[in-house]
Amino acid sequence: MSARPKILLLGEIDHAHKQWEALSEIGDLIKPQCINRNEFIEECKSGKLDGVVAAYRTLDSVSITGLIDEELVSVLPKNWKYLCHNGAGYDQIKPDACSNRDPPLFVSNTPVVPDDATADTAIFLMLGALRNFNTSMAALRRGDFKGNPPPALGHDPEGKTLGILGMGGIGRNMKRKAEAFGMNIIYHNRRELTSEMAGGAKYVSFEELLKTSDVLSLNLPLNAKTRHIISTEQLRHMKPSAVIVNTARGPVLDEAALVDALEQGVIAGAGLDVYEEEPKVHPGLVKNDKVVLLPHMGTWTSETQAKMECWVIDNIRSALTGKGLLSMINEQKDLGLDKAK
Repeated sequence: MSARPKILLLGEIDHAHKQWEALSEIGDLIKPQCINRNEFIEECKSGKLDGVVAAYRTLDSVSITGLIDEELVSVLPKNWKYLCHNGAGYDQIKPDACSNRDPPLFVSNTPVVPDDATADTAIFLMLGALRNFNTSMAALRRGDFKGNPPPALGHDPEGKTLGILGMGGIGRNMKRKAEAFGMNIIYHNRRELTSEMAGGAKYVSFEELLKTSDVLSLNLPLNAKTRHIISTEQLRHMKPSAVIVNTARGPVLDEAALVDALEQGVIAGAGLDVYEEEPKVHPGLVKNDKVVLLPHMGTWTSETQAKMECWVIDNIRSALTGKGLLSMINEQKDLGLDKAK
């Protein structure tokens, strides 16, 4: 009789404890003993993780493993076939390294589930930046009520143009919510969406998106091509009255360039939930009242967190019962679903 597969937990389960424990029906649940990357690599080499077939991975587990890159993938047990990541974005994982391993390490993420909460966060940041709320909020906490002198008047969203860079699930969700405020929606992707997917949003060039948006929302994944996709040159193409919102990943936006643009009046404001060097935040952003700041709260609701955890667990259960991953990352779709079973 063959040994039961081991299911490794990288990080912590905060909500779906019953669902996680239920995986013990199909495998042995284990955790690593290490606390850093070097120790994790040694644990893999020692054979202590032999028998691991699937792993649940959280964003914070990067403190244990470091990036899932060529070096790390090369020492993983050969039986380890599935890496199920809790998060829509997976920039801590190098897809090529996973795909090129022999045999491949198949990766899943959690699309769709974070869309509502992240889009809600983007709307909050957009309204705060447009209305210039942060200036008076800071003054109020200093005991100065609205501020003296009062802040410059903000702007209503109605009739303004929301430009979405990256019209995936979160971008489309934000589009629907922004339409309730009477906003016009334009977008830019690598490829134009079908009319049904676009839902009436107008496809424009990258340059037109920058020039015509009153609000520019960044909703694209982080990769080598999107890092600093918005920097000094792009900011100079925007309206002086425009604001920029980032709920994607910090490095898609050049923070130093943004600080300069705000200080020079190139654009009017910003709303940020993500940062280039989290948890470090550029001091020029912290001291600027034109910027609404959140500490990566996009999916920080009990409902969304629970759903995301359950989604990861469902991926593991599906994979280990021969049905394959439910949401394999796009970069691996060409490997074939049959190979991932």
